[in-house]
Amino acid sequence: MTVHPLVTAGFDTPFGDLHVLVSPEDSVVRAAGFRPLRDVAAGLPSVLAARGWEAGEMPHVEHAVDAWLDGDADAVTTVAVDQPGGPFFQEVWAALRSVPGGEVVSYQELAQMAGRPRAMRAVGTACARNGIAPFVPCHRVIQSGGRLGSYGFGGTSVKAAMLEHEGFRVASHSPDASVTVAR
Repeated sequence: MTVHPLVTAGFDTPFGDLHVLVSPEDSVVRAAGFRPLRDVAAGLPSVLAARGWEAGEMPHVEHAVDAWLDGDADAVTTVAVDQPGGPFFQEVWAALRSVPGGEVVSYQELAQMAGRPRAMRAVGTACARNGIAPFVPCHRVIQSGGRLGSYGFGGTSVKAAMLEHEGFRVASHSPDASVTVAR
């Protein structure tokens, strides 16, 4: 069986360039983020990284990103994704994909959604290790009390801008900023 390189594409967004890596045999997103391609690819498991990558088309991802940018906040969570992680991380990432666009959850709420109500710190670790943003929308997780919190995919300004795009008002783009619904 021939092993093909991963396919990569970049998408211009108001939040910065979104780089995506997809396995061509199943069209599953394996890595994505608002960082340089080499940094996004660095999160790949070694067996996938060894395949290398080449620029190509991924119309299903392009359609989802365009729909998201046009206001369908749930479009990015319809794309098939896969990333390595233990059962708890997989549960957290699945729970994240169930948070509707235009809503946010706290780390504590996400822990409850994942079936581990006292695992807030572990949920934070799962969010930090998510290598498929925004398709696993960890930008929708905020601290208790409505504070923005950090964001490893480009900093709090990127997180704030994505939340504003999805209908929230952010007082400032610092981690201590509060997030309020502006409907």
